[in-house]
Parts: sequence; C-alpha cells; structure tokens
Amino acid sequence: MNYIKNLNKGVKYMLIASFTFAIMGAFAKLSSESISSLEVVFFRNIAGVLIVGFAILKKPMSHKGGKPLLLFFRGFMGFVALLAFFYNIAHISLGDAMTYSKTSPIFTAIFAWLFLSEKLPPKAWIAIFVGFIGIVFITEPSGIGFSKYDLLGIFSGIGAALAYTSVRELKSYYDTRAIVLSFMLVGTIGPIILFLISPYFNEPELDFLLSEFIMPKGVVWFYLLAMGIFATISQLLMTKAYGETKAGIVGAVSYTNILFSIMVGVMLGDALPSLTSTFGIILIVLAGIMVAKAK
Repeated sequence: MNYIKNLNKGVKYMLIASFTFAIMGAFAKLSSESISSLEVVFFRNIAGVLIVGFAILKKPMSHKGGKPLLLFFRGFMGFVALLAFFYNIAHISLGDAMTYSKTSPIFTAIFAWLFLSEKLPPKAWIAIFVGFIGIVFITEPSGIGFSKYDLLGIFSGIGAALAYTSVRELKSYYDTRAIVLSFMLVGTIGPIILFLISPYFNEPELDFLLSEFIMPKGVVWFYLLAMGIFATISQLLMTKAYGETKAGIVGAVSYTNILFSIMVGVMLGDALPSLTSTFGIILIVLAGIMVAKAK
C-alpha cells in the first residue's frame, strides 16, 4: 500500500486512465455493432464537449494561452488517430485494437526526445523496449506484409504520440480542460464534415473515413452515453498524467491499458489469450513496474 501511495502522480493518473479507457473501448465496440465507427467517434466527442463545457461554466478557465496552432495540432492529430483506432475496435478484438494503439508510447518517447529535448534514464528506456516486446508477443504476428488493420493501428499509435507529446508543451500555456476541449471540438466538427461529403465518394477502402449517418436507436443510446462519460474521464486523467511526468515515462505506464482491455474483451466474448499472449501481458505489466521504479 505504501508503494502505491508513493507512486508519482503522473503514473497514478495513467493507471486509472488506462482502466477507464478499456471500459470506454467496450462501449465503443458494442455501439459499433449498430452504427459506423465514424459515427461512434462523433458521439464520443460531442458527449465530451458537453461534459467539459459544463465544467468550464462551473469553473472558468484561467491560462495565458499563446499557442493556438499547437492547440489545433493536438486536436487534429488526436482526432485522426481516434478515427483509425475506433475503426479497428469495430472490426477486430478489443485487445488487439488496444495493442496496436499502444505503440504510441514508443513513438512518444522518440518525439519527446526530438521535439522537447527530454532525457530518459536507462531503466525507463529498458522498460519501453520490454513493453514493445510484450506487444509483439500479444499480437502474434504472422504472414507477409501489413493488413489494413495493421496500417491503421500503426497510424493510430503515431498520431496519438504526436498529440500526447504536444500536451507536454501546451500544459504550460493552457488549462487542462482547454487542451481536452481542443481535441473534442475537432473530433465533433470533423465527422460532421465527413458525413456531408461522404455521399459524393464511393471508396470502400476509405470506409474508416466516410460513412452515412444513421440515427442510433434503443440501447445504443446508452452505450454511446457511457462511452462518452468514460472517454472524457480517461482523457482528462491522461492529460493530467502527461502534464505531471515526462512523456516517455507516462507513455510506458499506459501499456497497462492492454491488460485491462484484454480482460474486458474476454467478458465481451473475445477468445482467451494464448500462452504467447499471456507472456506478452506479463512483459507489459513488468514494463509498467520498471518505469515507475525508474521515475
């Protein structure tokens, strides 16, 4: 118990965010059985806009600002990464979709080194590589070349990494809620534009970008509401985590989301992990412990 109390704040925030993000993924997968992944992204973000907007009304933001382009960049990269991520959630197992997206901590460490001049202790770098090896075991790669899901998965990791790295810089200029709101506003307006132009294109391979809007019915509304609530909670905690601790370290801790997602996915009907996947899970958890100790 004392060890948990002594954990860095950023590590604590990310652990909780990883769990709530897995729950969000479950509701997104359930919603995707009735509506397109683009529409799921739309409702996920519009719910967040309402929740964060209400929080801002209750307690107005206070920040100096001055980085509008970087704020938009954070929102845009988060949005396009989310499009790819939700498409994978709709078409493959929850654990696999989350595993692909969790390549982002590796890219985050690289981008933080390139753009923010951050230095990581050797143990943190080892933890990141251990986490990556764990991901390889979980995905159990086979065959030659990359599938559509592989490419979208890798893109979701790169896009998310760029978004998360920008948070580190934005934290000095903007209220946490403003950073989250930038992402959710772009993620609300973007789908509306794509819905409007979709009828003019007939490109099956771009179904992750273009689709018809279908009004949700019945229990789907509950799934969408729950998804929006858990997504907003997770996003706020993630943003706070990246503001508290070095991007590469927090990114490594976020690997625990894979463990949570596989557990939730099994509850939804996904197959139990194989022995190879189980070994990968152990490496992921080990990476989280190593990076916490390194910090």
